[in-house]
Amino acid sequence: MKNNVFQQNYIITRKERMLANGHNSFLVFFTGLSGSGKSTIACTLEEKLFEKGFKTYVLDGDNIRKGINRNLGFSPEDRSENNRRIGEISKLFIDAGIVVLAAFVSPYRKDRDFIKNTVGHHNFIEIFMNTSLEECERRDVKGLYAKARKGEIKNMTGISAPYEKPLNPDIEITQQRSIEEAVNIIYNYIEEKLQFKK
Repeated sequence: MKNNVFQQNYIITRKERMLANGHNSFLVFFTGLSGSGKSTIACTLEEKLFEKGFKTYVLDGDNIRKGINRNLGFSPEDRSENNRRIGEISKLFIDAGIVVLAAFVSPYRKDRDFIKNTVGHHNFIEIFMNTSLEECERRDVKGLYAKARKGEIKNMTGISAPYEKPLNPDIEITQQRSIEEAVNIIYNYIEEKLQFKK
């Protein structure tokens, strides 16, 4: 199969798309346990960026696992494939000149490293949502932890499957931070990176 796949030379470049959009494109990757606040912070940050005129898109379990990755489960192998596809999708969005905000548990360091290598280290910002398991269970907005405790969900990260914390995240957000504080911390970090220099 790979012998019959050839590189297409596209006419419009990423640089031209970023110039048209007026900003750089890259991936802001949120990782942490279920209920740690990943999607909440990602969506609130997107709102702030959108209001400032930046072209953005949020990727999370809802729009990825219900569509392109609906055939995957939560085994270590399926989680790795889930992350591989997330990396490739993010790479396409970045090429399109979009600021991608991806919110996924992504429990294994090797899978997060794969995404970083796929999009390029300079295009990857890792946000570790450092919320304790106890706090995530207290929130349990989707009822997942309760089901996992009853044995109704297998391979639940934090309960019956491991979570490997990032060793050197670009930003670490603890549960003591408010949503507004977290968004401002991240925005201040990426503000300069957003600026497109001709």
